[in-house]
Amino acid sequence: MNLVLDSVAAEAWRRRPAPQRAEFLVRIGEVLRARQAALAGIIASEIGKPPAEATGEVQEAIDMAYYMAGEGRRCFGQTVPSELPDKWAMSIREPVGLVAVITAWNFPVAVPSWKIFPALVLGNTVVWKPSEHAERCAAALAQVFAEGGLPAGVLQVVTGDGAVGEWLVRHPAVRMVSFTGSRANGRKVAVACAELEKRCALELGGKNAVIVLEDADLDLAADGIIWSAFGTSGQRCTSCSRVIVHRAVRGALTEKLVRRAREVVVDPRAVQRCEPIVQEAMAAGARRLTTGATLLDNVMPQMRIAQEELFGPVCVILEVGSLEEAVAVNNDVPYGLSSSIYTRDVNRAFRAMRELSCGIVYVNAGTTGSEVQLPFGGVRATGNGWREAGQAALDTFSEWKTIYVDYSGRLQRAQMDR
Repeated sequence: MNLVLDSVAAEAWRRRPAPQRAEFLVRIGEVLRARQAALAGIIASEIGKPPAEATGEVQEAIDMAYYMAGEGRRCFGQTVPSELPDKWAMSIREPVGLVAVITAWNFPVAVPSWKIFPALVLGNTVVWKPSEHAERCAAALAQVFAEGGLPAGVLQVVTGDGAVGEWLVRHPAVRMVSFTGSRANGRKVAVACAELEKRCALELGGKNAVIVLEDADLDLAADGIIWSAFGTSGQRCTSCSRVIVHRAVRGALTEKLVRRAREVVVDPRAVQRCEPIVQEAMAAGARRLTTGATLLDNVMPQMRIAQEELFGPVCVILEVGSLEEAVAVNNDVPYGLSSSIYTRDVNRAFRAMRELSCGIVYVNAGTTGSEVQLPFGGVRATGNGWREAGQAALDTFSEWKTIYVDYSGRLQRAQMDR
């Protein structure tokens, strides 16, 4: 394994003004738009994503390219009053350095774009290790960066299995790691980065839930649940794997969900991978309502199937008697990424927005569908506090430098000469 370090290219990229770096992102976005259909075809053929979803994934990358290009003319710092006369106080952003980006297979174009574009516009260089299960997608995306004119040495792609990722994390030239993957592997990355005093930003998944109160529009809720639970065969970090429903409408909602789930086609490999935990839950008293796109009821909140990320087309139905109980069940899991509530009561919606312990809340929509202009990420085992997308991504991929300019011409001692 070899990492080509081009210090001249890295220094030139760091010193290039941010608005000029942004111009490269605009051109890359234009190439992405021109190649959208071709890239979507590669995604569909390599990882099995339906063509419409694959096209939407490329659109996410286009959106991120244009959004982060706009940040190239902001990259806001701070200018504040000094407590002393004739003294200037401000802060600016600086790049971290070489950023290692390690991504999973399920969103082989969108997720890398959420990491690479903000890193680049801030003046970092990037080495990207895609999943070994999505290397054709990675090669196609790397070609887009090249066609967009990104200077040589600013972005490198290294391929291989987990051993390559571990080597990259520990490489002495890497100053930061941005990782999307499993909780177990994320812990390994965090430990290694702590030992080596490197920054790491982790995106490790979720155990997302949709709450349906007794006043909800049940057809709207059923549509949102089915899409959130079984879109991409449940293989999104924001996929819904729990429905927390008020007992007054449990029967009616369940009937609608079963009818819709029976019409959904999902990847049989994802179904098979989840079958052992489904069987375990059934042995403990759960009831399977559908196969393929799998719904289960008679599930208790502390069952393993209601606690662990499944990453497949399985969703459990949990009954509650109040909003307060629903929020408690929602929050009582290791993860805290995305939560949703369906209700016509604006007062209860706002209470839920306040009390749900997660990084993203949807009202009268499912648990998927985040947009590039707002932060993406979660709490507890979902990650370690850093965010992707929105202006929050600038904090993830930059260092703060505070600057004081004293033009008084005399010694001024802060806190003493005020």
